Amino acid sequence: MIEGAADLLRRKGMTATSMREVVRHSQTPRGSIAHHFPGGKRQLLEAAVDYAGREVSEPLTLLLGKYGPVKGMELFVGQWRKTLEESAFQAGCAVLAVSVEQYVSEQRGESAPELELQIQQQLLDRAEAIFGQWREIVAEALQLAGVAEVRAHSLALLAIASIEGSVALCRAARSSTPLELIWQELKLSFEREL
Repeated sequence: MIEGAADLLRRKGMTATSMREVVRHSQTPRGSIAHHFPGGKRQLLEAAVDYAGREVSEPLTLLLGKYGPVKGMELFVGQWRKTLEESAFQAGCAVLAVSVEQYVSEQRGESAPELELQIQQQLLDRAEAIFGQWREIVAEALQLAGVAEVRAHSLALLAIASIEGSVALCRAARSSTPLELIWQELKLSFEREL
């Protein structure tokens, strides 16, 4: 269910990731989703965003740790290219989806605008923490390769923002060209510092 919700988030966004759609997409019984997520859509989205965050942080950590910042990022970008191409440019980033879309409740009891705003803030905080984790992974790899701490953090922010943005551009263009071009610029920036 969590994997299905994360997949829907990356393909269709937060509003379209309803409990009903998750049940249909993950082929699970409706009662099962209500049992595991008594907090409703909010709780399911939190779990899906956390899952999506780990889907990026785990391979990113592994690749950068094994190959260093340049080759590791190149392989990571290659994984993104593969994901985009295999999904016919429908799959984006679930964490970004939560960051750019407004939360809308499915439950009548949660329909108060104040509560929706509170839930939106909680989801944004969660997304920011995940983006921060990704930046930290890249910054640490750069520092281990000899880049000064302040510069490593700036380059890490540039890398995460560039890759996230290029994924959106690839989806719009239905081509991996933006990702390739942005990676070439990032690679030059990394290599200048090493």
